[in-house]
Amino acid sequence: KNWDWNYGWASNGAEGYAYDEIKLIPHGLSVCITAPAVFSATADSSPERHAEIAEILGGKSVRKEDGGEALSDVLREYLHTLGVPDGLNALGYTDDDVPALVAGALPQKRVLCISPIDTSAEPLAEIYSNSMKNY
Repeated sequence: KNWDWNYGWASNGAEGYAYDEIKLIPHGLSVCITAPAVFSATADSSPERHAEIAEILGGKSVRKEDGGEALSDVLREYLHTLGVPDGLNALGYTDDDVPALVAGALPQKRVLCISPIDTSAEPLAEIYSNSMKNY
């Protein structure tokens, strides 16, 4: 597997687009596949905002303290309905890839520095692990 991509984890998949013999996962797909785990992880940073978006997307009332999980659940429903592959496993990743995914993500300071949560190796590994299967 080759890690030559601006997001280290975006190229580590068995499925994707070939580019100079490198498998590339499209940016939008890589973002939506990890979104449920990301919003679960960021929930405590702004529970009101997570609940508000979950209500808008899901069409039902959400308690503030349940916002992150509610938003993640709504996103999983959308992903499933739209036929998006079921997590990173469906793109060819396994738990054995998590350390390399984290290593590829850590240099992406322009993305990580705006995160409302700790973006050291351990929380990123948890996000990737929680993104292996979405539904």
